[in-house]
Amino acid sequence: MTSPNEGTLRAGHYECTFEFQPGWVDLTLQAGTKAEAKALATEVVNRLNPLGPEIEKSAVFDDMVGRAVDLNEDFPTLAAAYNTEAGEALADLSVDGYSDEGVPRPSAEEVTPLLLEWGNAEAIGEPQITRLELAAGPAVRVQSLLKVKRMLGLGRKVTEFIRYAVFPPHLQTLIVVTVTWEKIALSAEITELADEAVRTMRINPLPTGTLRRRT
Repeated sequence: MTSPNEGTLRAGHYECTFEFQPGWVDLTLQAGTKAEAKALATEVVNRLNPLGPEIEKSAVFDDMVGRAVDLNEDFPTLAAAYNTEAGEALADLSVDGYSDEGVPRPSAEEVTPLLLEWGNAEAIGEPQITRLELAAGPAVRVQSLLKVKRMLGLGRKVTEFIRYAVFPPHLQTLIVVTVTWEKIALSAEITELADEAVRTMRINPLPTGTLRRRT
């Protein structure tokens, strides 16, 4: 799906919250700067379990900075990553809102094929498509493998993703949650973590004139 423009997200009329389980790290950046990402990464590294498996803290720091900057590139409503106790990131999560003034929100049938579209990748295999009833509203869930173009177009790598298109009953905004990961061997575990996180998601309208908090 194409990214919504910056203005729409920055002046949003709702807030998105999760009750994340331990392991999820909120990587949402207010300004989207590298300096902000470094400050956030420092906090994450300082919270690592000192008794966990040894991973160079400098490597965790660099990965967290790059991950936060990349996830916030298109100004999502929310960005997060799931980390092991040693700081290894296993999955990325982002939330985006889509709406056009005066244009009706698309239906679940119209949105489903769009969930399989990627600008730099191609969904492969037979996707798993299900309908859900979440606390945030009715939803379409799509899970599939993804063949991603590498930098400079040199080869491709296979990853996996889940996308949830959520239709909050009290908004005309379409909310899309995207979870991606590279370790296919851990798909069952990560799928459970993603589904669990999305079940806790709440979409709350804000009073007119109130700027949405990116939390």
